[in-house]
Amino acid sequence: MIRIAHIVNPVKTPDGSELAVVQPITFESMRRARAFATDRQIELFSTSYAEDHAIIPDFFKKTADLERSIRGIPSFAAKKKLPFISDILYRLHASTDAEWLIYTNADIALMPHFYDAVAEYIAAGHDAIVINRRRISRRYHAISELPQMYAEIGGSHPGYDCFVFHRDLLPRFILGDICIGVPFIEVSLLHNIITRAARLKHVDDMHLTFHIGMEVMPPVDKDLYQHNRKIYEEQIRPALKPDFDSRKFPYSDLPLPVRMLKYALNPCYSTALMLELEGKTLGSKIKILLDEIRWRILSR
Repeated sequence: MIRIAHIVNPVKTPDGSELAVVQPITFESMRRARAFATDRQIELFSTSYAEDHAIIPDFFKKTADLERSIRGIPSFAAKKKLPFISDILYRLHASTDAEWLIYTNADIALMPHFYDAVAEYIAAGHDAIVINRRRISRRYHAISELPQMYAEIGGSHPGYDCFVFHRDLLPRFILGDICIGVPFIEVSLLHNIITRAARLKHVDDMHLTFHIGMEVMPPVDKDLYQHNRKIYEEQIRPALKPDFDSRKFPYSDLPLPVRMLKYALNPCYSTALMLELEGKTLGSKIKILLDEIRWRILSR
């Protein structure tokens, strides 16, 4: 039987805040999705700071409390208490022996068939799955409205906030002190998965997860953005780049002009990097072709 362990990072926020509204919906959607997957073994985990325990439902297994945060960097002492993605993932890894691990943002709700769909992708031979969410209107505010949320098709979203991968991949990830809730968290996880997974499945056209709110690129804290970007560009990308292969990136099955347009419009990709990788792939194909021609001439 496929065993799946899924972790989120709940955070206690003031009543009426966006997270205070959407987190209970996320949690309940996870409980319902687990109940829907009757022949799957699904474990739900949370990891948080001690002060956040009050909002965590009893159906989550609590991992060890988080200790570090971005506030540990002196210049960010007054910022939001954001944890590092590595601390979250390794708490999940240490708390279960499930083969398959999932991380989603705390504002990403699940469709009832989510875990069944993930299990089918796993059974098909994929060792990692990256799922794009749907966006639905902001008029929903209560768990009782989940059926209407399920029914709303909404709009697609280009970003990444749901990551499924085999547990053996995590020790090979390079994540540094990338904090969650800020751009480059998704780029860092995505690029680690692309380079470490043998058979990645990118799901950008299925109704499996959703987010309340139609915005595509909400405002970000510029200082934290620069922190994550620096970690990615100076530590993560250089270490992963030797293993980059354009054929393993999302959209690689599309015609070159189409996929380059998608890369250019999506902030998760560097156009210059993707052009470099496309050139590397083309050069490799040309070399293989020339070697074959050379061999056929020599073998006459």
